[in-house]
Amino acid sequence: MARFELKLPKMGESVAEATITNWLKEVGDKIEADEAVLEIATDKVDSEVPSEVSGILVEQLFGKDDLVQVGQTIAIIETEDGAFVPIVKEAVAPEGIAEVTKKVNPEASGSNESVATPVDLSSDYSESEKFLSPLVKNIAKEEGVSVAELAAISGTGKEGRVTKNDILEYVKNRTSQPAIAVPVAAVQKSVAVPAAQKAAPVSVSGGDEIIEMDRMRKLIAGYMVASVQTSAHVQSFIEVDVTNIVKWREKNKVAFEKREGEKLTYTPIFMEAVAKAIKDFPGMNISVDGDYIIKKKNINLGMAASLPNGNLIVPVIKNADQLNLVGMAKAVNDLGGRAKAGKLKPDDTQGGTYTVTNVGTFGSVFGTPILNQPQVGILALGAIRKMPAVIETPEGDFIGIRQKMFLSHSYDHRVVDGALGGSFVKRVAEYLEAFDVNRDL
Repeated sequence: MARFELKLPKMGESVAEATITNWLKEVGDKIEADEAVLEIATDKVDSEVPSEVSGILVEQLFGKDDLVQVGQTIAIIETEDGAFVPIVKEAVAPEGIAEVTKKVNPEASGSNESVATPVDLSSDYSESEKFLSPLVKNIAKEEGVSVAELAAISGTGKEGRVTKNDILEYVKNRTSQPAIAVPVAAVQKSVAVPAAQKAAPVSVSGGDEIIEMDRMRKLIAGYMVASVQTSAHVQSFIEVDVTNIVKWREKNKVAFEKREGEKLTYTPIFMEAVAKAIKDFPGMNISVDGDYIIKKKNINLGMAASLPNGNLIVPVIKNADQLNLVGMAKAVNDLGGRAKAGKLKPDDTQGGTYTVTNVGTFGSVFGTPILNQPQVGILALGAIRKMPAVIETPEGDFIGIRQKMFLSHSYDHRVVDGALGGSFVKRVAEYLEAFDVNRDL
């Protein structure tokens, strides 16, 4: 019988690894060619891994929550017809566990070593030959579970692997007396948390509902906190008259959709103005690496999008300055549509050099967005509203109804001063206000 190795496929130039979030097929299941076998997740995008062949899944080499490198074999599929024979590996006592056993129970090896030999809790758990996923290792580290304790846990995963539920159950039921002879001082030292890092206690009443964050929300939370801790955020605001843009879009949106097969929204018009302003002020198209400033060659605009589940994702329009309005509209609609459908590829969210977020979609007049690291600027587009405004004419000033909006520019004050940050958002406003109401499609 032929055996096919299902490998983690390449998902983009900048994506080197992914986490297995769910197995859609179990050992023994029949698989058709192009049928999804498992679900994986990168930093922001969830996707499926299909089988290249038809056959029977005979082995899963990784478990849920395991981190896998691109190109690694993740499953074995039998491709020829025949009865399924499960693969059973002979259980071999790992050397690492044997060494721990000697320390804990010297009689097992005939040694006279003391039972009280301390176990190094600073270990990264690489001493154990038992397979441990990154998630299990992190939980063990946070809870002060030693290598020897892990070795003693009876895993319920494939081939006895310790799963997330296994270690959480162990921690829950663990008594004050450790499973091995470990000095109390060492345990306290390993799990001690500085008082400044401890979260404030949260009061929970009987009617409150406790919901664990999903994987993406945990990542977003981490990114947001890290961004605020990394950059010195400062904002500049400017009001923009977009009456000409509103009039032009109303006049051309039907013809545009009929000709191009694409809806004409305001977003590509704003993106076009931002790309032009970045060419005028390349100091906004940089990133920071320690004490070094990296000037980006390409202008890749991130477009923040809210997903149906409430999470946020930022697909990227590559080389945005090279697109005309039609090309920009197609790119915006393509990325936005695939984001809502959960069809983005990992590479679609990589390589951004500046980000735009439309807070006006939800009715906000303006906002103060957090930087998308390692970028140094992000622009928030406020809601377009009809406003009374002073209109200057050769015959004098008068009050008229205009379509206006606010632009909120957040930037990294470590490398972008007020002059650059303010001048940049002012240039975006100038491009928008100068929009030709008679412009051809």
